[in-house]
Amino acid sequence: MNIIRMMTWNEFSTSLTRSISLIVLTSFIFTLQGVAQSYSQYQKFVPQNYSLKQEFADSASGKVQYPEPKKVLRRSLILPGWGQVTNKQAWKVPIVYGLLGGLTYYSVYLHKQYHDYRAAYYNLNPNTPDDGRFGPTPGYISANTSLEALRQNRNYFRNRRDLVYVFIGLSYALNAIDAYVYAHLRPFDVSDDLSMKATIKPDVLATRFTDPVPSISLSIKF
Repeated sequence: MNIIRMMTWNEFSTSLTRSISLIVLTSFIFTLQGVAQSYSQYQKFVPQNYSLKQEFADSASGKVQYPEPKKVLRRSLILPGWGQVTNKQAWKVPIVYGLLGGLTYYSVYLHKQYHDYRAAYYNLNPNTPDDGRFGPTPGYISANTSLEALRQNRNYFRNRRDLVYVFIGLSYALNAIDAYVYAHLRPFDVSDDLSMKATIKPDVLATRFTDPVPSISLSIKF
């Protein structure tokens, strides 16, 4: 019965890890889509000659004020979600904390399981001192469980825990990158009336040591 229970925990842990990986990837995709779709709603308020240096301009002048991207990045690194609030995207904060909170909770669970199986493997191993160095053997782990099964479960939970730590770091970095990219690209003009005009016309190429040479010039106007 104990072996069947351990297999069930392993299958559950594997399924949950895959689900979290899918959530991280999906959140990243939706974040990028949200950034791209949100740019245009602010462009009608942006002056033609807008510069990021105008961030602290007088609001009475009618000029739109945008947060400095580096400032947004620092805030996101200090407190996840702060940069999104600065960018007036508070709807992203629950996503950030839901992702970080779920991963943190799962890492705590894996860390406890790792400690339990490490203690059981150490205590039930005849080659190690009977001093309970890693604590007592948990009651749900049978004393008749093979040492190989205990070792495999110990390594499994340790590796899963370390992998979730990596996901937590990536989620934390994604939170900062999302806020920084949005703040940096927010003033860019992506309206539908953008156009490009290319013209090709004959020209004369002047040189120092030879006569002028006929040539063709290409001009692109945005």
